[in-house]
Amino acid sequence: MADLVESDADHEELKAALRKAVRGEVRFGAGARALMTMDASNYRRVPAGVVAPRDAGDVAAALAVCRERGVPVVARGGGTSIAGQATGTGVVLDFTRHMNAITAIDPQARTAVVQPGVVLDALRAAAGAYGLTFGPDPSTHGRCTLGGMIGNNACGAHSVAWGTTADNVHELDVLTYGGERARLARGYEGLPPRLAQGLRGLVEGELALLRTGFPDLPRRISGYALDALLPERRIDVARAFTGGEGTLGVLTEATVRLVEAPRARVLAVLGYADESAAADAAHLLLPLGPLTVEGMAADLVGPAAAAGLPEGAAWLFAETGGATAAEARARAGEIVRAAAPATTGAVVVTDAAGQRALWRIRDDAAGTATRLPDGTEAWPGWEDCAVPPARLGAYLREFRALLRRYGLHGAPYGHFGDGCIHVRIDFDLLSTDGVRRFRDFSCEAAELVVAHGGSLSGEHGDGQARAELLPKMYGTEVVRLFERFKDVWDPDGGLNPGILARPRRLDENLRFEVLPSRPVPVAFAYPGDGGDFAGAVRRCVGVAKCREVGVAGEAGAAPGGPGVMCPSYRVTGEEQHSTRGRARLLHEMLAGEIVTDGWRSEEVREALDLCLACKGCRSDCPAGVDMATYKAEFLHHHYAGRVRPAAHYAMGWLPVWLRGVAAVRGQGVVNRLAGVGPLAGAAKRAGGLARERDLPRLAEEPFLGWWRGRGRARAGWTAAVGGRPVGNRTGSGERVGGWEEGRAGGADLVLWPDTFTNFLSPEAGRAAVAVLEHAGLRITVPPKAPCCGLTWVSTGQLHRARLQMRRTLDLMAPALAAGLPVAVLEPSCAASLRTDLPELLPEDPRARQLAVSVHTFAQALEELAPHWQPPRLDRPVAGQTHCHQHAVLGDAAERRLRERAGLVGTLSGGCCGLAGNFGFEAGHYEVSVACAEEQLLPALRQAPGGAVVLADGFSCRTQIAQVAQLAGRDGADGARARHLAEVLAEALGPRSPVQLAEK
Repeated sequence: MADLVESDADHEELKAALRKAVRGEVRFGAGARALMTMDASNYRRVPAGVVAPRDAGDVAAALAVCRERGVPVVARGGGTSIAGQATGTGVVLDFTRHMNAITAIDPQARTAVVQPGVVLDALRAAAGAYGLTFGPDPSTHGRCTLGGMIGNNACGAHSVAWGTTADNVHELDVLTYGGERARLARGYEGLPPRLAQGLRGLVEGELALLRTGFPDLPRRISGYALDALLPERRIDVARAFTGGEGTLGVLTEATVRLVEAPRARVLAVLGYADESAAADAAHLLLPLGPLTVEGMAADLVGPAAAAGLPEGAAWLFAETGGATAAEARARAGEIVRAAAPATTGAVVVTDAAGQRALWRIRDDAAGTATRLPDGTEAWPGWEDCAVPPARLGAYLREFRALLRRYGLHGAPYGHFGDGCIHVRIDFDLLSTDGVRRFRDFSCEAAELVVAHGGSLSGEHGDGQARAELLPKMYGTEVVRLFERFKDVWDPDGGLNPGILARPRRLDENLRFEVLPSRPVPVAFAYPGDGGDFAGAVRRCVGVAKCREVGVAGEAGAAPGGPGVMCPSYRVTGEEQHSTRGRARLLHEMLAGEIVTDGWRSEEVREALDLCLACKGCRSDCPAGVDMATYKAEFLHHHYAGRVRPAAHYAMGWLPVWLRGVAAVRGQGVVNRLAGVGPLAGAAKRAGGLARERDLPRLAEEPFLGWWRGRGRARAGWTAAVGGRPVGNRTGSGERVGGWEEGRAGGADLVLWPDTFTNFLSPEAGRAAVAVLEHAGLRITVPPKAPCCGLTWVSTGQLHRARLQMRRTLDLMAPALAAGLPVAVLEPSCAASLRTDLPELLPEDPRARQLAVSVHTFAQALEELAPHWQPPRLDRPVAGQTHCHQHAVLGDAAERRLRERAGLVGTLSGGCCGLAGNFGFEAGHYEVSVACAEEQLLPALRQAPGGAVVLADGFSCRTQIAQVAQLAGRDGADGARARHLAEVLAEALGPRSPVQLAEK
């Protein structure tokens, strides 16, 4: 079997033959291949091409074309495999694009018929309508597919109650590489004669070995499950196939068993003095019938997350279920009492939101564990072994000792009730010596697991990561039996060669080998990655949380839909528009093997074109991938020395254009011209802007002009309301530089007049002044409009961004010297000051000083005027939390302020879709509106009458105004979104500071 398509002619001929035979997409371009080089493992293999079959007929046709040419085939679902089994050198079959339907659900039989590309949470949501669920639930439940789960025999947290995927498979429809169709169940009846005869002969000739060579473990995932073919186990061919890692046949349809979902769930969290104590205790809880017993220690959880946990250095999460909440609580109480002698504390969490918050810690562990507390990179490779649950504590103590002996570190966690441990370890996989130590450690760790009677894989399969070590667990005789089993199914060796049977070495095909050995010159500092752009790109380990599309599982399951990441993927469903896909393309750009033109790459530019730079991945990605920064970096290099797209000049230089118009008092003229259709159309074409967009109106009077005109009135209002100084932050009573002061005696804070507030939405600035002064705060404003550099950063004009940022630091120097906090009304500007500023100017200490001084409007009120009571509105709210606020700033202070003001309800997540320049650029309008349809517009449609529409971001307010008719809220109350400051200022009544000042 050839591993590669050996020549360009072969490549073109294969592509042409597949396109002729297959109705689905056939993609052989550099970008499509680059997206499939890796899964969530340490391994990388370059495929010849990618096929997205539409149905089983397409699969058969693709197999026939590949078989005729001796080309390997790899079946791929969500690409979240951790052992390398979803990568290959031939043709990759991507089942997520089309073969993702739930064909039938039979609630009486408790079965579901699914195609291999169905995402687990989609099945759970559909089954939930009947009070049922699919039992196995790996932490990737929001993006892993049923085909991948069957391929790896996935398990998840609830296998204590409901078993592994193999325990829940009823019948499977598969195609062999040879083109034979088979229906797998119990017995040989559904098999083609050749396959039935081969399996029967293998089993009948090796009965003794099959009965003695396989350890009895709840999480024995390693190797093939040949013992399922024993007569006393009813010759369960479907079970033996499950966990075959795509090496035996290609799944086209599966009938799976469903289980009754508990109507109520309660989570008992038990604290222990250390990890070993928790591991020793886990199996003792099993007789009490928990749904799951999960374990983790403080080195994974971290101090912030641990604040909500009981006292201890390690914890067990024991979930209970019941027909009623009282029944589930009673079972949780029983577990707490039984565990009490060994615990350091316990809490019982009954509300669904609290349970989801705790489960999120566990679900994100596969990503968060890739960075140890000191920032060191940690990798899979020794990921998920399992030992008998009663031996888990002893195994972990010896495993920790083995880590110390090798000078390695990791944070074990996982399914303690099943004796299964996950761990990411800080292997050095970049150097020859480090790879050698990785290999040596893996061999010793395998021997340790076997000494405890365990399995090398307890969940994710062997793949390339552990299959080489299978002789240590099974012995050579059983491993030879594995090879014979593979040959019965796939005598040509065409399916996933080098995986599980006759495996490649565990230290071959490492994905890091191809990356540059030295850091490439970059503009951002990448402080979390040692200044190394390749290190930043390596953050993406492929766990693919960015591929979640918000399908929620059953109530009480962990956790709900995603927050912001990744808006464009959720609209297009294309891998290249996911955070992972873009990271993969950047990885291949650095490697230079498939994507060969470096920073000039059109494949990377095309993938990044639909990145909204929402920064959602910065917070939502468990590994902390920051694609907005990577996009800015790429655009900076891609267009270096070249003419940029017109939108980069129109939108990137927006602060300059607006300043110029204001300087000549040309706002009225510009607004009138923008209202003339042909002229506006010509301007949009020239500026590379979307023809569907209305140009925003410029304010007749910028905020700074209004501010300069109200000096005495401001002081008079302060006296009128009896405001009392909060305190002079300089401690001297002196004026802050040459700036205007809030009042004699010094200011309490700086109000930042960002570009959008100053020139486009000054009403938000005036309202903020009203509220802040009503709270007794003395405000000062810079004499000129400062610039955070956002528009230049988002268009990748980083030299210009640095220049503007340096000017801003010079302007802000007096306030920084005085230690004044800075209130920023525009979330995108605040986020840029918090993150982009110090990462572009790391050598200037003022950058960090300004970054840490930034407050949102609500944060400033909460910190500086904690006793101020906002006016009560007692109205419902709708609208959206700005994506940059979600990702960088947090919105806890805003939520608390709304609650105190009687603004009831929650704002939607996601991204509005306008995202600064993105939604204004030509070619982006449809995606922009589709992003708004994902969360924002439905939230507006569902809002009760009289709801206040809130959106602190200018882009969000603009998007709502321009697509309000799509939300079905085009009346006066629903069409205009406002900043929270505007709503509060209006409620202050006729003697608000703004109204008094304007009289």
